[in-house]
Amino acid sequence: MKQTILHKHTSRRHAFTLVEIMITVAIIALLAAIAVPGFLRSRKRSQAVAVRTDLRLIDGAMDQYALEYNKGANATITVAAWKSYIKPGTRLYNTGSNIFGDLYGDQTLGILPPVPSNTWDSLSDVCDASFWSPYVKGP
Repeated sequence: MKQTILHKHTSRRHAFTLVEIMITVAIIALLAAIAVPGFLRSRKRSQAVAVRTDLRLIDGAMDQYALEYNKGANATITVAAWKSYIKPGTRLYNTGSNIFGDLYGDQTLGILPPVPSNTWDSLSDVCDASFWSPYVKGP
């Protein structure tokens, strides 16, 4: 009889109580509330770095085009012209736009390509003007 009582006592302890489950959920929610904003900020910052990289690639492509075709300052370089100096198969080559879908458009030689205004506004909470320097907000 002693074994039966002991067996009943230990077999009832296999489940978690409601309080234990609630405490676990609260701890997980607290950790998520701390971590998620940091992840979102990091994601937006990496998107901004990708846009800045695109601008550098476009600037280099314009310089190569100008050298090859003997173009002077203030010459307009079409999207098709500068895209021909971008690696084929990349998003920038295929679309002529950034990761948000904002088109870079035709560029003017001697002027740095501008950051599309929608992109600038979308990333303004993680990137100030000094991040974009020397690039400026475009139309």
